[in-house]
Amino acid sequence: MFNASNVKAAPSPDLLTPDNSVMLFVDHQPQMFFGTGSGDRTAIINATVGLAKAAKAFNVPAVLTTVAAESFSGPILPQLAEVFPGQEIIDRTTMNAWEDNAVVEAIKATGRRKIIISGLWTEVCIVLPVLSALGQGYEVYVVADASGGVTPQAHEHAVQRMIAAGAVPVTWIQVLLELQRDWARGETYGAVMDIVKEHGGAYGLGVVYAQSVIGAHAAG
Repeated sequence: MFNASNVKAAPSPDLLTPDNSVMLFVDHQPQMFFGTGSGDRTAIINATVGLAKAAKAFNVPAVLTTVAAESFSGPILPQLAEVFPGQEIIDRTTMNAWEDNAVVEAIKATGRRKIIISGLWTEVCIVLPVLSALGQGYEVYVVADASGGVTPQAHEHAVQRMIAAGAVPVTWIQVLLELQRDWARGETYGAVMDIVKEHGGAYGLGVVYAQSVIGAHAAG
């Protein structure tokens, strides 16, 4: 029962924070991009790199995985790899990343329960691990604009299937700002503004304008 005396200025435990989440990047590879037709591929790349930089800025653990990199799909997106220099990229044979022991162990090792996932294709290599992780008690957040399917319908139907199973759809900007959450958090403010200016489109241009007119500490 609702009791106003219990209401206080405090964040919901459902919110993503730098301490409770892990990011999983799945199959952002050339051959997978070639087959993506659900949206503009340049926009998906931009969202993916922006999301990766958000992980880097907030020290959120990131697991990078590919499928059949040497035999079919090609290397991981170079711009994504550049955000995490020297980090291991787990290559799989399974379409379902959650059936690869190395991927699952990497997620488990972080101790985080909230998985922020993005990748290609939504209807295969995202749906399968999302349903599998949900089935084992994880909370899963699907970054829809950093993911893509073969057709718009394939992407949308996959997102709806995951929502029905309990996944939460988000966007990369939403994740970035949810991790920041307070413009007074000075230790990450500058990095967030840099990411927004580079990858945030019109929002980023607005930040450039505000900072040029109001000053360097103009909030987004």
